[in-house]
Amino acid sequence: MSTSVLDHPYAPLAVFDRADELRDAHHEQIMFCRDERTGLRAIIAIHDTTLGPGLGGTRFYPYANESLALTDALRLSEGMTYKAAGAGVPLGGAKAVIIGDPATQRTEGLLESYGRFVESLGGRYCTAADVGITSEDLDIIGRTSTHVVGRTTAAGGSGDSGYATALGVFSAMQAAATAIWDGNGLADKVVGVEGIGKVGRHLVAFLQSVGARVVVSDPRPTALSEVGGHDSRVQVADSVLTEELDVYAPCALGASLTAISVAQLSARVVCGAANNQLADGSVAQALTNRSILWVPDYLANAGGLIQVSGELTNEHQADVLARVRRIEHTVGEVIRAALDTDVSTLQAARNIVDQRLTAGRES
Repeated sequence: MSTSVLDHPYAPLAVFDRADELRDAHHEQIMFCRDERTGLRAIIAIHDTTLGPGLGGTRFYPYANESLALTDALRLSEGMTYKAAGAGVPLGGAKAVIIGDPATQRTEGLLESYGRFVESLGGRYCTAADVGITSEDLDIIGRTSTHVVGRTTAAGGSGDSGYATALGVFSAMQAAATAIWDGNGLADKVVGVEGIGKVGRHLVAFLQSVGARVVVSDPRPTALSEVGGHDSRVQVADSVLTEELDVYAPCALGASLTAISVAQLSARVVCGAANNQLADGSVAQALTNRSILWVPDYLANAGGLIQVSGELTNEHQADVLARVRRIEHTVGEVIRAALDTDVSTLQAARNIVDQRLTAGRES
């Protein structure tokens, strides 16, 4: 397995000028994409294709500098390798980022140009949606590349993966709740959902269906209006991290779990949809030291990957959702392995994933 990039510092260099910081990444392939005509600047990172072609979403985000964009692509693509192996799908890990503000720079020409770069990889990378990219955007990217999943149903895709991702997070959370609270599950537990986007809003609905009390936070008032104020069991907060919680569900951007935030957490369980939730690898042990059960993000949020992978095999939606629900079983296995071997859930999950990657290399 490739060396983890979680703990590698990256100097603030412009990646289109210098790529010295790539020397420790150990990814299979990294493509820097630029189109002066459309203003496209993008990075495609293929981490590991042992189990199949790399699949991962494209993130369209206004990074402060190109170095931060590269770091995100490296971390996210590595996470996709673990996510695919953990989910048991025959795919590798990859990810892409488009540097810019989608609110002002999203054009059909830019997306079509990006699609041509994806197509040039000949199927080694298949793209999907991530932050800043919609199914409608994927339809446009699909004009110039055949290696696109998650397009709208009208275009022959499976549509937005937010529901499947939320179902997977909810299933993972149920496994964690069973481990901590035995048969009581999530009923009457206080769950803090940080980020009410296309995943968070579905997760809130799932939690309400089993009688959980939900606290939500999001910097966008319009997002909060969709879930707050309609149910007495949903409370809006400036920050869920400062609330008294049983479960913390990070569903926004990553790195919310730091040494400082973990020390302040009241929750017994951390389980959410955000990628790269740990600021660095040491935070997993800090969670374990405080007896906080953390579900590794790449296990909990694999529902979207399972959905779009089903497009590649023409799998029926009911079968796809059944596989998403099996995340509860997978997470339960990881929790038991962590307890039996006295390691963090991060290490237990990686042990299982590494076994699958080793078997793939030897087959």
